[in-house]
Amino acid sequence: MISVSPLAGNVGAVISGVDLGRDLNESTVAEIRKVWLDHGVVFLREQNLTPDQFVAFARSIGELDRYPFVPGIEGYPDIIAVTKLPHETVNFGGIWHSDTAYLDEPPMATTLLAREVPPYGGDTMFANQYAAYEALSPSMQELLAPLRGVNSSALADVSKTREDRIAEADGSSGGEVRNFEAIHPVVRTHPETGRKALYVNVAHTARFDGMTDDESRPLLQYLFAHQVRPEFTCRFQWAPGSLALWDNRCVQHNPINDYQGYKRVMHRITLKGDRPV
Repeated sequence: MISVSPLAGNVGAVISGVDLGRDLNESTVAEIRKVWLDHGVVFLREQNLTPDQFVAFARSIGELDRYPFVPGIEGYPDIIAVTKLPHETVNFGGIWHSDTAYLDEPPMATTLLAREVPPYGGDTMFANQYAAYEALSPSMQELLAPLRGVNSSALADVSKTREDRIAEADGSSGGEVRNFEAIHPVVRTHPETGRKALYVNVAHTARFDGMTDDESRPLLQYLFAHQVRPEFTCRFQWAPGSLALWDNRCVQHNPINDYQGYKRVMHRITLKGDRPV
């Protein structure tokens, strides 16, 4: 009964014919998971889930993880609200990135459920990092193979995201931002598909391990531009009840900040991953 419509040539597919509030059985989950692994990110519309149903869907895909900066909504510590208010000019995570790459074990996946969206704008873009890696020359792939990237949460302030402002005002941390740092392969091998993907991102990758910032900058800047070339991307337009599930191991995303004066509210759950190799 499931219908799958690719959204773009290299990443993204829309799944229809499923009501996650009613059809959450093993065969449905297995089919969704296969499409997700094939396309990197999947989208389902008109999923007006309760928090309990949203948590149940996320648990069917993997183990729940908690975001280190923002507390969960009341009664649901694993669901965070990604909110931009009408008077705010900066959005949450508004830069190309893979979620929390600065953790030793970054999340496997993220699922986002739209609760309130502006009348226009507020789309999210996604970029396939398998395709980005595979488009590199064999010589560049060979050069990158032994390199490791130093990823830091301190770099997130370049995007002036909402989570950073919340962290800065967090009374429980004494008003100090909690910084995380992790070193990961520049090219990681997906533990389920076996495919290789670029694993650096402009929001969090500061330099190559063993190199200075200045030494690292030229190659990193090339990779940051290369990995989001238009042919590797798709763009999704949200509506209330739209749900996205993306694979942080091989996909980056970028929420577009083009809806000033309007409110946007999304609920987000992240799923535990493992150490990139």
